[in-house]
Amino acid sequence: MLSVLADRTYRHLFMAQVIALIGTGLATVALGLLAFDLAGEDAGAVLGTALAIKMIAYVGVSPVAAAFAERLPRRSMLVALDLVRAGVAVFLPFVTEIWQVYVLIFILQSASAGFTPTFQATIPDVLPDEKDYTKALSLSRLAYDLESVASPMLAAALLSVISFHSLFAGTVIGFLASAALVVSVVLPSPKPAQPRGIYDRTTRGLRIYLATPRLRGLLALNLAVGAAGAMVIVNTVVLVQGQFGLSQRQTALALAAFGGGSMIAALALPRLLENIPDRTAMLTGAAILVAGMFVGPLVGQYALLLALWFVLGLGYSIAQTPSGRLIRRSADAVDRPALFAAQFALSHACWLITYPIAGRVGAAMGLPFTYLLLGTIGAAAFLAALWLWPRHDPDVIAHVHHDLPHGHAHLEDALWTEEGYEHAHSFVVDDRHPKWPKAS
Repeated sequence: MLSVLADRTYRHLFMAQVIALIGTGLATVALGLLAFDLAGEDAGAVLGTALAIKMIAYVGVSPVAAAFAERLPRRSMLVALDLVRAGVAVFLPFVTEIWQVYVLIFILQSASAGFTPTFQATIPDVLPDEKDYTKALSLSRLAYDLESVASPMLAAALLSVISFHSLFAGTVIGFLASAALVVSVVLPSPKPAQPRGIYDRTTRGLRIYLATPRLRGLLALNLAVGAAGAMVIVNTVVLVQGQFGLSQRQTALALAAFGGGSMIAALALPRLLENIPDRTAMLTGAAILVAGMFVGPLVGQYALLLALWFVLGLGYSIAQTPSGRLIRRSADAVDRPALFAAQFALSHACWLITYPIAGRVGAAMGLPFTYLLLGTIGAAAFLAALWLWPRHDPDVIAHVHHDLPHGHAHLEDALWTEEGYEHAHSFVVDDRHPKWPKAS
């Protein structure tokens, strides 16, 4: 897996991702302490609102940011957004009112909503070989999981010698270092042949996404992943400290079990995906998540919870990590930022649905019922993915053109039939192919 780091451009981008993730993790810890400092016992409500603001920014801003990504050089855009995030982090230690937290969080997460999809769309252009790209996806998954473990430990170590306000300095350093690493490489910035209007650029990713069968299946899988993931993220502390009466340390270990399962799956995926299709792997991961939700009400001991969380981590990574491969297959280079932005927005819209269910239903109806409700949502999403994503899903598809004139360059290898000009090639939805062929 580490062989892809031999590519200088990817190595610098990966280091930028890791450093920025650590900075974000430090900010998360510091933000929780800041909320408690400002709101006391109402800190949970403040953090809940901040999380909702984060998701709203992700869902609403990323398609708009993708529209600008088409016009701007990718390197300049990524650096500018890193500098915006660093600027917000500079102001966070000086916050004295809760509303100021909300404003700064919206700006910070809006910048992330522009940065992340553009960053993700650049990697397939840097690593055009599918095996290398798969390794990069697994490395990215590992980076996210390691950050969730390493950042709290680093924050705890730093808090023994500095105040929590100083943790924001680590966030600033992280984003500035990320920007410096991005500046140090040359990034491809594919442009469309003809300039597009703002409506076309803003909605393009969503239209391509919903017109592509495998991506409609991915949307359903996003909901299945969100249902199980929300249960883990929201209710681990309730289960461990509320139901089992254990300590914060045991809560951290439970989350580490989930992250450990995810990391092991990420390590295995490059070899696994050489032998089985993406559809089989991702549906298997979703099935594991759904089964885990229905087993959840039977788990009455901490040791069993650790085992269940580990298995859910496996399913989470298997269902989620290959999604970049689907998006890479489903768009030309010029449309990838828009398509990654659509995936970013739609996947977080699923989390925006499942987070409140996990929290509010868990508090009102109890955790066994919450397991079953989220399991039912996940099962419905799994069945929808089976139906929406065809088993036969080739890259090269025969199709007919009715609207291109005779002699058009795209029809050079086409044959005339009663229905129109017919040919076959690697098919994606674009300006010449606005709809998916019915015969597929």
